[in-house]
Amino acid sequence: MAHAALGRLHVITDEVLQTRYSHAEVAALATRGGADTVQYREKRPRLTRELVADAQVVLDACLANGAQCIVDDRADVTAAVGAHGLHLGRDDLAPVVARRLLGPDVLIGGTANSLGEAREVWQRPIDYLGVGPVYGTRSKANPAPVLGIEQLRAIVSECPVPVIAIGSITVTRIAEVLDTGAYGIAVLSAITCVADPEAATREFVEAIGEWLARHEGATA
Repeated sequence: MAHAALGRLHVITDEVLQTRYSHAEVAALATRGGADTVQYREKRPRLTRELVADAQVVLDACLANGAQCIVDDRADVTAAVGAHGLHLGRDDLAPVVARRLLGPDVLIGGTANSLGEAREVWQRPIDYLGVGPVYGTRSKANPAPVLGIEQLRAIVSECPVPVIAIGSITVTRIAEVLDTGAYGIAVLSAITCVADPEAATREFVEAIGEWLARHEGATA
């Protein structure tokens, strides 16, 4: 189920690295630009009702443009708004508990920063694995070590679920990342933190589309 529904380009919202656009505005701009998935990411301490309200408008923006909404960290918020998926970090709710709460039809993503972590996480009831940081990251105060393209390739070669790569991925790096066998990419700074997220998203979508066209059949 999940592999068919999983998007290729996950745009992650943020109101800390940039303050120009709200979560909902990023979602609207990115999905108008062609993103098939938006991940609502809010790390600041907020009341649950505020998170639910934010997630609802992000989901509405996604639905208006035929895209999916994945909520970061919070299974309760995911359930409250009926989001398409939940992405869990290493210190979040156990995937088995999230699956019990959300049922079989909600995408659940795990996180890994190394091959060893990946081997543990992919044994849990997840639909995809977020892997990185491939090149680095600006979004975390204490980031995991840079993974690198060869370690990404090693994880992908063993991983039984689709891999979404993350970490300072730019348009010029898309081919190198997808050549590892990664199913898709997640992007924050290169879309959310620029003046025109819609145009930036369109560039990513076009580059992914060109790569897929060159490899048609190999990734089906």
